[in-house]
Amino acid sequence: MTTASTGGPRWLTDEEQSVWSAYLHATTLMEDHLDRQLQRDAGMPHIYYGLLVQLSRAPRHRKRMTELAKDAKITRSRLSHAVARLEKNGWVRREDCPSDKRGQNAVLTDEGHAMLVRSAPGHVAAVRQAMFARLTPEQVRNLGEIMRVVAAGLQPEGTDADLPWLR
Repeated sequence: MTTASTGGPRWLTDEEQSVWSAYLHATTLMEDHLDRQLQRDAGMPHIYYGLLVQLSRAPRHRKRMTELAKDAKITRSRLSHAVARLEKNGWVRREDCPSDKRGQNAVLTDEGHAMLVRSAPGHVAAVRQAMFARLTPEQVRNLGEIMRVVAAGLQPEGTDADLPWLR
């Protein structure tokens, strides 16, 4: 972004820079905290847990790989690697998509569902301890509103959008 008067960069104000730094610091620490908790308690990274959650919420515990990548906000290549690891653990299986012979579905197995049921209480406790126990109800509402506004602005519509899950 440039300013109209100088044509140069529109730098962050000191307050904006402070908020941006705090956001980056907190999100990095949060992801690391949740990743370590899930590795320790369930033997999987946070991203794999998120994929199991997505599948558990899907009708018949199955979702097209392209939709799963979109929902997880990751590239199809990264999703394929993650699903391969989940398959190796017996938590997910792939099956051909009946409506599109080129597509595949990821399916949560009974073993995957059981792993999710075992690991969910510890994960929820880690999220609650790391975030919600530190915030007032008003701060929780404000944070939710802020994150929804930011997310909405970062999800352009259309097929020409340069989003990871479309690559």
